Amino acid sequence: MTGTTTTLTLIRHGETDWNRVRRIQGHTDIPLSTEGERQAVLLGARIAREVAAHGRVFDRVLTSDLQRAVQTAAPVAHACGVPLVRTASLRERHYGIFETRVPDEIQAEFPQDYSRWQSRDPDFVIPGGESTRGFYTRITDFIAHLVRDAMGQHLALVAHGGVLDCCYRLATGLALNEPRSYPLLNASVNRLAYDGERWHVLSWGDVTHLDDAVRDESNDKPADVGAAATDRVDPRVV
Repeated sequence: MTGTTTTLTLIRHGETDWNRVRRIQGHTDIPLSTEGERQAVLLGARIAREVAAHGRVFDRVLTSDLQRAVQTAAPVAHACGVPLVRTASLRERHYGIFETRVPDEIQAEFPQDYSRWQSRDPDFVIPGGESTRGFYTRITDFIAHLVRDAMGQHLALVAHGGVLDCCYRLATGLALNEPRSYPLLNASVNRLAYDGERWHVLSWGDVTHLDDAVRDESNDKPADVGAAATDRVDPRVV
């Protein structure tokens, strides 16, 4: 790492009631649940401890403008004493007609679209929403602009599981049609660095500031080796 290395701390928003039942949010503006609010407080306390120990932790704190992210980001910005910058560029993937539904409802109501979604085709556009590739391009274009303008800075980005997924794939080169094996945890702290030439994963899925289990809606991994036929695409209910 060099003095021009830019560090991104990616934070997934706290839990919502829809996360708990795996109901797809996308651009639907759902607030944190009581548990999510508690997670945000614990996250803020962690950052405050880091500030007390090390001085300034983040040069800037940016957040998706959806309220579940803003509610999670507010304690982080407060602990750092910096303004909270809201941007629609960090919104979750737009899930179109899938939003407000759980996966079983999507399968029943839109069987053909559900099948295309499950095929992991990155160019399948959800009716009324985005394709995986379009979403990935939106996020990574924003990240490229951000690191170009913030060379050498340490930024906090509070966003959504899908956004974290895009950033992890950017950093590791994992193809869009490949299932994930890494967690996307509510209120987790995940760190990447860009040295001007390549990305590095510094840490991932850190929830040491939380005092109990957090949710990751991944159903990419089958229950056992023999269950591969039942593997379904992670709905990324975020």
